[in-house]
Amino acid sequence: MRTLFIGNSHTYFNDMPAIFRDLCRDRGMDMEVTMLATPGMGFDFHAASEEARFNILFGDYDYIVLQHRAHPMGDLEVMDRAAGELLAMIRTTKAVPVFYMTWTKKGEEADQAEMAAVYERLGRKYGVKVAPVGLRWQEARITHPETEYYFADGAHASPAGSALAAEVIFETIFGESAPE
Repeated sequence: MRTLFIGNSHTYFNDMPAIFRDLCRDRGMDMEVTMLATPGMGFDFHAASEEARFNILFGDYDYIVLQHRAHPMGDLEVMDRAAGELLAMIRTTKAVPVFYMTWTKKGEEADQAEMAAVYERLGRKYGVKVAPVGLRWQEARITHPETEYYFADGAHASPAGSALAAEVIFETIFGESAPE
């Protein structure tokens, strides 16, 4: 199987796609991953990118995980329009798209519900599964206060945060818990 991750630093920090690949391999799945991640960029950047277009159309992917900019999310109409453009390309292939919901900055946790609602709305509109990483992130911070999910900058993921993101994406795609 092959998975393409399209996003920004919230995708590439700690090489999260490789963590996802390793989770798959721990379950006996032969998974290859490719990552297209540019700092601070969102769906609009990738929708206009020839590299993304080429990978989507000719990469023979089974899954494509889409992550938009997070802090700030930017113009939501632009996000929606660009999501539609990416999904139109993806739907000409066999790949299953998945939205990767991110988390808020440390100290701005009250904004998570709004961020989640944006991804959930897009998921319903386009009929795409949403990996609720941001929601699980906030839950994990409450249930496991001993674990630091944020990198020192208070925005990106620590290694534990990237592991959590990979687990939630795995669970969303395959409908089963990630291996321990």
